[in-house]
Amino acid sequence: MLMSASLAWADGVVGFWTTIDDETKEAKSVVQIYEYQGKVYGRVVDVLTNKDARAKLPGSPKIIGLDIIWDLEKDGNEYNDGEILDPQKGKVYGCAIWRDGDNLIVRGKIAFFGRNQTWLPNKTFKGDGKPLTPKKPKLK
Repeated sequence: MLMSASLAWADGVVGFWTTIDDETKEAKSVVQIYEYQGKVYGRVVDVLTNKDARAKLPGSPKIIGLDIIWDLEKDGNEYNDGEILDPQKGKVYGCAIWRDGDNLIVRGKIAFFGRNQTWLPNKTFKGDGKPLTPKKPKLK
């Protein structure tokens, strides 16, 4: 019963989302947003452009399977107080996410400064149905 209640609050953001490249405006990757022990996390499950991105980043695991969002907590209609990794820069920022209609707004921030990305729902990607356990990346 407790598990059902925690999943209900995360239901608005849980699922598969297509990230969009800020510069090219092309679909870049698919991220699975999932709930684990009352917090929300995000894992890259596919790379749609630049298949070379599957190669290892310096000091980081492969991008596919990499958790890039972790420890978000429910705060009204938003999920805050988490962190997000920019895998290309290897930098970690504060993170908040919320729904805007069908889309997911993802905000990376440092103090009061930040920028938003709009992620689109991905209805074609299917996971294997197995529950995910967070794997916070080890960064130098």
